[in-house]
Amino acid sequence: CANRLGRRVGEELKIPVYLYEKAAKTKARSNLSVIRAGEYEGFFEKIKQPEWKPDFGPAVFNEKSGGTVIGVRDFLVAYNVNLNTKSVRRATSVAFDVREQGRVKTKDGTPSGKPVLDANGEPVRIPGTLKHVKAIGWFVKEYGIAQVSINLTNIEETPLHVAFDACVEAAAKRGMRVTGSEIVGMVPKKCLVDAGRYFLRKQQWSEGVSEEELINIAIRSMGLSELKPFDPNEKVIEFKIESAESKKSLVKMDVREFCNETLSDSPAPGGGSVAALMGALGASLGGMVANLSAGKRGWDDKLEYFSDWAVKAQQLKDELLSLVDEDTAAFNKVMDAFALPKESTEEKTTRSAAIEAATKYAAEVPLKVMETAFKSYELLSEMADKGNPASISDVGVGALATRACVEGAALNVRINLGQL
Repeated sequence: CANRLGRRVGEELKIPVYLYEKAAKTKARSNLSVIRAGEYEGFFEKIKQPEWKPDFGPAVFNEKSGGTVIGVRDFLVAYNVNLNTKSVRRATSVAFDVREQGRVKTKDGTPSGKPVLDANGEPVRIPGTLKHVKAIGWFVKEYGIAQVSINLTNIEETPLHVAFDACVEAAAKRGMRVTGSEIVGMVPKKCLVDAGRYFLRKQQWSEGVSEEELINIAIRSMGLSELKPFDPNEKVIEFKIESAESKKSLVKMDVREFCNETLSDSPAPGGGSVAALMGALGASLGGMVANLSAGKRGWDDKLEYFSDWAVKAQQLKDELLSLVDEDTAAFNKVMDAFALPKESTEEKTTRSAAIEAATKYAAEVPLKVMETAFKSYELLSEMADKGNPASISDVGVGALATRACVEGAALNVRINLGQL
């Protein structure tokens, strides 16, 4: 894709194109900073050098459009860590401590000392503590503070929260404090969910809380709202691209709205969606007991055990909630198939095939509800045997809700199979 796009940009727009990162044709061009060295002003001469001939497009600098880079890389997170200082030098020292490239080793150990050179005459570097991290210190006049400006190029190996804590540790060693941080642009939801779990583990508290709460914990723990309010709906990719239709989903309704919609003369949401909701409530009760047990005084040695069960409960709850809407969507597909035209022989054939496919899907969804909810029995059984005895009635209600879900979903499987 990068090659095809690069070729078109070069040939059709006459803009010099350089491929970088995983699309680079040479190792020297895999690092974007190497390509950008010299900036706009230096590119007039740089492009004339044989080793800097563009991968696509003319080897002539386009004064109007400049040059461009096209590449394939892991998701990059631009992240700034706030310090209680105005000193760029002090912020840069923290950046050098954490970034992968580290700092140049000097003979006297001071930043201004003469560099130690290797056998090839190149400066010897002292690597930083974090892989896949580029960082520098700078001063932000708008806020009157210095920041460690970071690019995280592999958030799987070096997550956001690891970079934050590394800066906290490095700053503390130099007599500074991290006061907060900011995410520039947008991030995958996983960045904040993982951070929330990490900070709960540090607190020795159960990780089995909702996704929304995990994100809130991450925001508070890393001070993401220190400089300006952090709105997950604007900063998290998955939330931003969420369609307007999904925002009107059943699980976005409050309890009264859902009940009113179910009570209306519309056939959906019906028993299938309600069964899935019952299953989600059953799993939620099991998770509640796990969290209560994890925080019970004197049960500190059981924290990890109950936290793991609470996390599983959250996963089951989320899966079943997604099936609340999926069941109604499956029913609507059946209705859409029946509404297809049936005048000609071809139309009848198409309509029959669509009805069969939609009906099979309408049976598969409640079957998935059954299979998912059935997993809650193990959770509830564990909580009945080992959970907080004061919560046994909650376990019982959770088991009854789960049974209603499984048996209710089975009714929907049977009625849909009967149409095939």
